[in-house]
Amino acid sequence: MDAYDTNETNTAGGKCPVPHGQNSSTGQCPVMHGSNTSAENKPMHWWPKSLNLDILHQHDSKTNPMGEDFDYREAVKTLDYDAVKKDLKALMTESQDWWPADWGHYGGLMIRMAWHAAGSYRQGDGRGGAGTGNLRFAPLNSWPDNGNLDKARRLLWPIKKKYGSKISWADLMILAGNMAYESMGLKTFGFGYGRADIWHPEKDTYWGAEQEWLAPSDMRYGDVEKPETMDNPLAAVQMGLIYVNPEGVNGKPDPLKTAAHVRETFARMAMNDEETAALTAGGHTVGKCHGNGRAENLGPEPEAAELHEQGLGWNNHKTRGIGRDTVTSGLEGAWTTEPTKFDDGYFKMLLNHDWELTESPAGAKQWQPVDIAEEDKPIDVEDPSIRYMPMMTDADMAMKMDPTYREIIERFAKDQAYFEDCFARAWFKLTHRDMGPKVRYIGPDVPDEDLIWQDTVPAGSTDYDVTALKSKIAACGLSIGDMVSTAWDSARTFRGSDLRGGANGARIRLAPMKNWAANEPERLNKVLSVLVPIAKESGSSIADIIVLAGNVGIEQAARAAGCEVEVPFAPGRGDASAEQTDGESFEALEPVADGFRNYQQKAFAVKPEELLLDRAQLLGLTAVEMTVLIGGMRVLGTNYGGTPFGVFTEQVGALTNDFFVNLTDMSYTWNPVCENGYEIRDRKSGATNWTATRVDLVFGSNSILRAYAEVYAQDDNKEKFVQDFVAAWAKVMAADRFDLA
Repeated sequence: MDAYDTNETNTAGGKCPVPHGQNSSTGQCPVMHGSNTSAENKPMHWWPKSLNLDILHQHDSKTNPMGEDFDYREAVKTLDYDAVKKDLKALMTESQDWWPADWGHYGGLMIRMAWHAAGSYRQGDGRGGAGTGNLRFAPLNSWPDNGNLDKARRLLWPIKKKYGSKISWADLMILAGNMAYESMGLKTFGFGYGRADIWHPEKDTYWGAEQEWLAPSDMRYGDVEKPETMDNPLAAVQMGLIYVNPEGVNGKPDPLKTAAHVRETFARMAMNDEETAALTAGGHTVGKCHGNGRAENLGPEPEAAELHEQGLGWNNHKTRGIGRDTVTSGLEGAWTTEPTKFDDGYFKMLLNHDWELTESPAGAKQWQPVDIAEEDKPIDVEDPSIRYMPMMTDADMAMKMDPTYREIIERFAKDQAYFEDCFARAWFKLTHRDMGPKVRYIGPDVPDEDLIWQDTVPAGSTDYDVTALKSKIAACGLSIGDMVSTAWDSARTFRGSDLRGGANGARIRLAPMKNWAANEPERLNKVLSVLVPIAKESGSSIADIIVLAGNVGIEQAARAAGCEVEVPFAPGRGDASAEQTDGESFEALEPVADGFRNYQQKAFAVKPEELLLDRAQLLGLTAVEMTVLIGGMRVLGTNYGGTPFGVFTEQVGALTNDFFVNLTDMSYTWNPVCENGYEIRDRKSGATNWTATRVDLVFGSNSILRAYAEVYAQDDNKEKFVQDFVAAWAKVMAADRFDLA
């Protein structure tokens, strides 16, 4: 666990553990570096090893047309919820000539849009998902797997136009999927509004290292025969797919092999086997696949389409390309006899027939029944007098041939009510997983039931004397470093990507977090053994006292540096129980690196400073906030294991700007001694004054970060440094206080 010399290699191939991965052509992280040679990114083209800070600048206010005063979460509370649902249900059967509805019902298309909007979520880093409306932008709007979903969004435009800013695209796309299911007979589990739109592509999200769409899966795996070796944090098996290849692994049908990849992919989306089977069956109970034509006749995807296409892609200008002649996935056919009804037709079709491998008119590999009665075939989408052969994908056959999935499917087939409940719950989870705790849900259809994956935290007490509690903490004998480190470790799990983690709930005292190496269990237990009794005596929650102790430490450190400051604090955090904590899903939040405490579990292909950027972005920090926090954390003595790296001060425990002063002092030289270790030596005597890691020295090396470091090193900015540190610290500590929003 030594941050100075991390020579151990990643056994999964040296790829980035959580945030990104390795670019196969450059060996560098595509998120942090990339190979963009456009004029807007010239510096990265000429100096590709330079640290790219763009990930910290996503969604700048300049891209938002709504203005600083607009608050979507307040605006959506004024929406006429019943009216918009009524309009959506009416839309389902209002077929339009320019893109006619299959069987006169857009339900299948709207469900697929909602599914694919939500289905990009992966719990490895919490990125993806439907929470931002990112399906409108590249690359998602042009993924091969999202073919013709641009048509679904255009069909929704009249409703979006009507209700305007009272409903976001992010909410509308998921609500359309819900209303589609309800219009076809399913009682959905509920719906929560509150997804605010972004206005610019999330171009710094890592979707894979491949340089072409649908490249062979092998690039994502240490061994494609072992699905668990897929590169973290990815979940989909190929670039441009949401889940698995419907034709089989690398397009080669093999239901049992596909089943293993389905299991891994859905597990990375936080779904268990029953939820996976329910989603597969429920998703394929309605709608159809489209491959009744020639894929080569399709025009380019939306981002590559010509100006006159006006943002629509995959257009067929050579032959008829709508209705029964539509080509999307290349597979062709419906799964059930009545594809506009939510019934048990999927189970009857899958289990009551033997299946053989065949090809669609577009040449895609799919399965068809060996023998089927004419009346059991689905009718043509345009002419009810014509019936066509149904089909199954390789993933559907996996549900039948994998023993575990087969048992679940047969249970569903025997109890339709149980299946509908399981599916409704799994669909709700799929479409709400990245919204954060239930307290963030808005609207009349929010379910009353608390679900474990919502990371419920009970309300904490505010009825205690904060001033008196601070005095008790100050006299408890804990060091500044211990108090600040524990508060940081509790809060740093927060992810703005899916709004999970954070200090609220004090889950740092529960498994699995209390046992994480990054949390230094022995030191953590020592701190908690002191703070917990004080909390019980004072009436505060453990979550509150952990944060408050960190604040006390910072105030003491600021005082030692000659600056009086009060760190903002709002009581009311609660303490979650073990029963309210889904330990398995929380494993994804374990830090494998935290540059703020100079911690790194092992060496990875991406550099330590790139891992720092990833954590800073998940915490919602700007580059300036990241800079000031690093400078403060170093002088406070919060390094993992008490290591001296980057502690450029003789006054450890005082909140001085010494880190920046000494980092920018030309009296020193900076000398590498190993892959991630440096010595800072006096130019005249040659004596080693300090040691450092790459995370420390990048603030003097990178031109942008150095500019920030120089601001905080100035003689006239000592107080500014303290004030900015306190503001950034308070932001991290309150990142998960949705009850205060």
